[in-house]
Amino acid sequence: MKQTAHEALERAAREHEKFLWGLCYRMTGVSADADELVQETYARALTSPPGRLEEVRPWLTRVAMNLARDRLRRRKREGYVGPWLPSPVDTGEEAVAAVEAELPGGGTTEGRYELLESVSYAFLLALEALTPRQRAVLLLRDVFDYSGREVGECLGMSETNVKVTHHRARQAMASYDRARCMPTKALQERTREVLVGFLGALASGDVEAAEALLADPVRALSDGAGETYAARLPVVGLKRVSLFYRRVQEMRGAPEAVELRMFNGLPAVVAEWKHGPPRLPTRMVIRVDLDAEGRIAEVHSVLASRKLTHIPSPPGRGTG
Repeated sequence: MKQTAHEALERAAREHEKFLWGLCYRMTGVSADADELVQETYARALTSPPGRLEEVRPWLTRVAMNLARDRLRRRKREGYVGPWLPSPVDTGEEAVAAVEAELPGGGTTEGRYELLESVSYAFLLALEALTPRQRAVLLLRDVFDYSGREVGECLGMSETNVKVTHHRARQAMASYDRARCMPTKALQERTREVLVGFLGALASGDVEAAEALLADPVRALSDGAGETYAARLPVVGLKRVSLFYRRVQEMRGAPEAVELRMFNGLPAVVAEWKHGPPRLPTRMVIRVDLDAEGRIAEVHSVLASRKLTHIPSPPGRGTG
């Protein structure tokens, strides 16, 4: 490829980087995977480019979706050590661009699911019940507002097959849809209040106050990917979850740096420790989902280093 054509293609491709990253993140739920998939998509564009520059976006989308489906198949085939949780991504005002997916004209998509909702933990975890093909079809149709014909062209499927796959994907999402909870301002504020209250009660040793904020039953999931000490099965029940986090507090001690951030549409806490015994995490993100009564229904602890690649250190962390 001539240098001028190469540069023109690269510029055209980079215009769609934000869209591709958001698509790959929703497909895999892992920010590091999205980074790699976007770079691999660009590499293929430069070695085997589309025929015309105006075809760049659909061509890139098709390549990225195929690569993402392959990544999902491999993940399911290889298995995962312990509970799987999505990577936290910052959705605060300064970082909205990291997960938004704009159309060429500058507008955003208007699918069945809102863009912010489609990066929520509840939504990404619900997607895990879908096959890679169902996941691709549902995201393109219901998040990115593609027509059945456009989905078929992107995924190499007939419109009839797209329609059948889409129907099955929606059936698999029925449980999520029934309990669907949008990340509204009110929910964000309530979640912040409950999360801070729960962690504060644990830190002060106030067991009664901590347990008063938990639903019964409540479930705790810890994603350490086998690299750190973490519960490899869900911890279920009010007393068990309370005891589990008290023991974590005792074992790990108070973190050197803590920050409340907005991840995946809801508040979460980033905690870091300078040092620690082998296989104890030096960094984690902890977040919660609330039930209809405003109590904690699930506690998520993300400790796997690969899941935290997009999370900067909290301010105040020392260098010693």
